[in-house]
Amino acid sequence: MATTRVRDRLAPSIFRLPVERIREGYYSDAYFVHTKDVLEREKLHPRVLMQVFQREDSVLGGIDEAVAVLKLCVGYHGPDGSWVGGWQDLEVHALYEGDRIAPRETVMTIEGDYTLFLQLETVYLGCLARRSLVMRNVREVVEAGNGKDIFYFPARHDHWLVQTGDGWAAHVAGAIGVSTDAQASWWGGRGIGTVPHGLIAAFEGDTVKAAIKFADAHAENMNVTVLVDFDNDSVRTALEVAEALGDKLWGVRLDTSDTLVDRSLWEEMGSFKPTGVNPRLVEKVRGALDAAGYGKVKIVASGGFDAERIRAFEAAGVPVDAYGVGSSLIRGQNDYTADVVMVDGRPTAKAGRRLEPNPRLERVA
Repeated sequence: MATTRVRDRLAPSIFRLPVERIREGYYSDAYFVHTKDVLEREKLHPRVLMQVFQREDSVLGGIDEAVAVLKLCVGYHGPDGSWVGGWQDLEVHALYEGDRIAPRETVMTIEGDYTLFLQLETVYLGCLARRSLVMRNVREVVEAGNGKDIFYFPARHDHWLVQTGDGWAAHVAGAIGVSTDAQASWWGGRGIGTVPHGLIAAFEGDTVKAAIKFADAHAENMNVTVLVDFDNDSVRTALEVAEALGDKLWGVRLDTSDTLVDRSLWEEMGSFKPTGVNPRLVEKVRGALDAAGYGKVKIVASGGFDAERIRAFEAAGVPVDAYGVGSSLIRGQNDYTADVVMVDGRPTAKAGRRLEPNPRLERVA
């Protein structure tokens, strides 16, 4: 599945920004707030060209969110304390969500009265940094998976407030599903999931009973996928679940801890790393399901997967149908920098920086 290049920008209202607090600098580095105050006191309104870039081979995420910050929050305090100025006073050019970007490539320019938008730099750069990080990581995993479904499952590994935009970034980058409604909200989707260990525990460790009750309640609205490692006997449990659910079962999910060896492998140890979800375990489950007539049941592999591990599984031809990937998708960095490169039409950049025109940029309406 390829990265999607989104040509229609998200409406600013979808982000539910705390406009007043952003305007007043609550989320901004203090030095920007102090700088804005100085310019307002001195009645200085230099017209600048701000240039935004980053340093990785990456995928652009968060650009619509950054534009929304500008559209809703630009301005300054007039002599009477009223808010002066707005989006119409800026000229902004930008790339689109999902665009592949090169190191140091200009992704956005902002031209206008510096006093209107200088305090917003912290906020819009943060939007770009976070969403591009997720988008780049998901894109790498999607490409590693060679068209296999990728489920985006890192919600439990980070603060809940990042879910909405991160889910959108994962969606644009090619993830087939996310685990929370918040993550799916920007495109009107819903969260997906599996029969969890907690429900199995609530039914006194009976995976089959928990799966039946779950399928009875939700099979009409979702693809029912069942975790089959509760008893550390994935082959047996997968067969029992497949027999009990029949056509209601979409897939089984292997999630064996990397400190355990599944029971089905106890007689085979010695020639491969037997712990966790390993190729041989997947092969054993697939073979058992096929032999019992359950060839349509999918296998989802999860538990510590990242792009490197997925590439290894794919290179070995491991019969996985989908991968559930978690914390690796929100790790790393993809920082952005913004520089004033022109002031009142004259080149005015710090040493080492200069105007870097990008013909790919388009004017933002």
